[in-house]
Amino acid sequence: MDTTLFARSLLEWYDAGHRELPWRRTRDPYRVWISEIMLQQTRAETAISYYERFLLCFPHVRALADAPEEDVLKAWEGLGYYSRARNLQSAARRIVSEYGGELPATSAQLRELPGIGPYTAGAIASICFGERVAAVDGNVERVVSRLWGVREDVSLPPVRRAIAAHAQSLVPPERTGDFTNAMMELGATVCVPGAPRCLMCPVRELCDACARGDAQDLPVKKKAKPQRVQHMGVAIVRCGGRVLLRQRAERLLGGLWVFPLFEDATQPEELSRALAEAGLQAAYDAPLGEARHVFTHIIWEMALHAFVCPNAPELPDCRWADAQTLRALPLPTAMKAARAAALRLLDEWEEGMP
Repeated sequence: MDTTLFARSLLEWYDAGHRELPWRRTRDPYRVWISEIMLQQTRAETAISYYERFLLCFPHVRALADAPEEDVLKAWEGLGYYSRARNLQSAARRIVSEYGGELPATSAQLRELPGIGPYTAGAIASICFGERVAAVDGNVERVVSRLWGVREDVSLPPVRRAIAAHAQSLVPPERTGDFTNAMMELGATVCVPGAPRCLMCPVRELCDACARGDAQDLPVKKKAKPQRVQHMGVAIVRCGGRVLLRQRAERLLGGLWVFPLFEDATQPEELSRALAEAGLQAAYDAPLGEARHVFTHIIWEMALHAFVCPNAPELPDCRWADAQTLRALPLPTAMKAARAAALRLLDEWEEGMP
């Protein structure tokens, strides 16, 4: 592989035109860090509005470190994988306490912070500090697999190490940040999954998979296990102008507010029993439809039901929320349909008040 020719060809292509993304207009390590964490599980076009909103709320690392966790989760609402937001804040607090509020300048130091792995550390260090280090995400892994014709399962540790070494060998001594962005751009727009646009590729003459005609088959990955379906009952319990919410302690969606959820209790009588066991006597009101949410390994098939409670007892990890509070609290996307149904119930109740 002529790595000098590769870097020159790729950077010329990148300079000729690429997507204008807000985090590419800065070398501020804090802003680049926020963008890279968001982009781990979110398409760039989708992430833009969240990125801009998050920075309005927390314009610098000290603001993020000092904020209540609930505010951070609310600003993250809709992006999913909320452990990313909690790790961001945990890392921000360490950056303030250990580095005087400035992100460390090397990939090795960055990797010591919560939520920052090899890819994110490489991206920040190369883009913001000029370190000659590769940033290997899924896009770059695909590019490198095709370039070198890696036809082994990329989930195997020796194969992953080989891909990382290949990626590192490509990084030029100059313009490391532009090179990192160019590799991501190539993987996102040209060397795409399934049907790569090889005729548009600026480095196709250096690509083993293009020469052999099997780029569409690479990288080789073992088939993922099918997602497990969980049938969930969602109880929207109203007492006057408030509805019951519970703050989850479970790992999945931990720290977020949800309506009472019960696995395999999708019928009204099953939900009534589950609520009673949780210490709440509530009368069944009406069905509110169904909702579905897909996580990485689980699919929630949810049945929504309304209940009415004559009083509002205090329950562990729970709170009774009016419409304003319900809109303000951080609820996961999985609760989007339930929140909309609860707000309709509260509106109807308010309209029916004398």
